Amino acid sequence: MSTNKIDTELAALKDAVAVALEHAKKLGTSAAEVAISKQQGLSVSTREKEVETVEFNKDGALGITVYRDGCKGSSSTSDLSPEAIAVAVKAADDIAKYTSSDPFSGLADKALMAETIRDLDLYHPQDISPDELAQLAIRAEEASLSVDEQVKHSDGATANAHTAAKVYGNSHGFLNGYCSSRYSLSCVVIGEEADGNMQRDYDYTIARKYNELMTPESVGLLAANKTLNRLNARKIPTANLPVLFSPEIATGLIGHLVGAISGSSLYRKSSFLQDSIHTQLFPEWFSIEENPHLIGALASANYDSEGVATQQRQIIDRGQLETYLLTSYSARKLGLTNTGYAGGIYNWTLSHTGQTFDELIKQMGTGLIVTEVMGQGVNMVTGDYSRGAAGFYVENGEIQFPVEEITIAGNLKDMFMGIQAVAKDQDLRSSIRTGGILLSDMKIAGS
Repeated sequence: MSTNKIDTELAALKDAVAVALEHAKKLGTSAAEVAISKQQGLSVSTREKEVETVEFNKDGALGITVYRDGCKGSSSTSDLSPEAIAVAVKAADDIAKYTSSDPFSGLADKALMAETIRDLDLYHPQDISPDELAQLAIRAEEASLSVDEQVKHSDGATANAHTAAKVYGNSHGFLNGYCSSRYSLSCVVIGEEADGNMQRDYDYTIARKYNELMTPESVGLLAANKTLNRLNARKIPTANLPVLFSPEIATGLIGHLVGAISGSSLYRKSSFLQDSIHTQLFPEWFSIEENPHLIGALASANYDSEGVATQQRQIIDRGQLETYLLTSYSARKLGLTNTGYAGGIYNWTLSHTGQTFDELIKQMGTGLIVTEVMGQGVNMVTGDYSRGAAGFYVENGEIQFPVEEITIAGNLKDMFMGIQAVAKDQDLRSSIRTGGILLSDMKIAGS
């Protein structure tokens, strides 16, 4: 798609937002904010090298929120004609007249609005046909099924191509928008043991640019080999052991930190990290840096969903918590300053200790590699952690055999402080960029 066409589409969306804000102003509202998104996507799924589903979606909606003397009303419309927008704004205003006043609601402070809008290189449209996506998925399946006779079946592959245009504006005069693209390919493989027991695993690739995806063959081979490695898994005796989380599981571990320091958890007093600013939560060598402005990254943004400028900052500095993740509402509830996290986090990068994942296996000596966790056994109020797990048992720095049907348990505070090392080979496929994480000790419930 040409730059001129992109500019034209964004300009049309900005015009619709401006129309909505003008209607809200004429109605005499205290403040208003409007967000609009238009998304288009194509998804093709295959199973056993046959096309199973082809899904095309194209949708968009304008959402308007108005504030009137501390009262809030919201409505939406997918019709972007001036008449329909006027009706939606009037509906939001009517709702606001009947809701209870909330002194903490309202727009983010004007002084926090983003003024510098960088080109973050998030948009790379690519004309892709359903047949092309189907071939990606089929090639991944073919590669996975060629690896070993124990890989009996594919549980499916899916290829996706999505683009979006988003605009946000409010009555502070903030009005900005951007386009983004995202492509992905995943493959799930089933392996069968001699006794008929089965295991499954998967792999995937995701990128802003279509040509930066891993090859389908690489995705299929990785999925197949991960599945083969899980065959003939067994339990291990109950014990306390060091645990090495694979990068995918390490991402989830840090995700619990995200939840615990989010404003909504804090003002509801449902977090085990209440009153933890400048508290030592991790070892002194450990840090997490956030950089929202990494060019082309999956979680880059100039501003959050309230228009607040994002900024590079230390989340964890020398083991200490430096900031909470606050929106305008949660900041007011807590009597703190909005930190710009309406909509999520932005490219968290963990410090590492210089070793590769394989070197951490050797460093661990005897312990457990965790490659999958199951269940919802995390209590965010107390930090207690107990989840089903699968992975590999390690002795003398060497993988001995795959493990399944075990439970790993601990407390997140102890787990954070017990981090011994972070691998330098990072997984960059999410908003949390980390390698494997080695913990000093966890309870393993087995046979």
